Amino acid sequence: MARILLVEDDATVRETVAAYLSRAGHEVDAVGDGLEAVDRFAAVPADLVLLDLMLPGLGGLEVTRRLRSMRRDLPLIMVTARGQEHERVQGLQHGADDYVAKPFSLRELELRVRSLLRRTATPEVPVVDVLRDGDLVVDLGARSATRGGEPLALTARELDLLAWFLQHPGVVWSRDQLIREVWGWEVGDASTVTVHVRRVREKVESDPGTPTRLVTVFGRGYRWDPAPPDAASADGPPG
Repeated sequence: MARILLVEDDATVRETVAAYLSRAGHEVDAVGDGLEAVDRFAAVPADLVLLDLMLPGLGGLEVTRRLRSMRRDLPLIMVTARGQEHERVQGLQHGADDYVAKPFSLRELELRVRSLLRRTATPEVPVVDVLRDGDLVVDLGARSATRGGEPLALTARELDLLAWFLQHPGVVWSRDQLIREVWGWEVGDASTVTVHVRRVREKVESDPGTPTRLVTVFGRGYRWDPAPPDAASADGPPG
């Protein structure tokens, strides 16, 4: 189904997860440290990376940064120890699309992998939908976005989230609803949505601290406020 790069320093966990994902039909490259992960990806690019955050030597956050520099939209799932909420938030802020906490269910992990791969796959029939809002353009077929003609460096999940809001302007979405609709989960950590909304704002708002496009509706969730009809011609590239 897909080539997965598994980065895990615990040999028992590494072998168990690799065996399970292989039985699920994936081709798995399993490595035990961050430097080896970066070198392996450079030599044989993967479709998805499953990355332990707490690695000896080159840590998971730095591995994420280096992998993202090689492929900006690389689907990446971070693995953290249960209770390390601040580490999970850091991972999401550095560009992880998803995370799982140890100890985890192998079945849940494989479903998370499948969900992320499905959402980032190139369709057999090219999608031609292009979403526009003022100076923002999201090309769903090319899996790309621009603001004022300049490319936006969005992760796969950030692009999904932005596209969802552009497709549903003026609608308030709770974090639980976004977890279901954008992430495809029935249950998930709401802080995942919070971090991704913050990251999207940093890339689409002129002043992320005072958002006018992706706004918070306190006590309810988030809403996309479309730009005025003449905003595309009035706005220039982001400064």
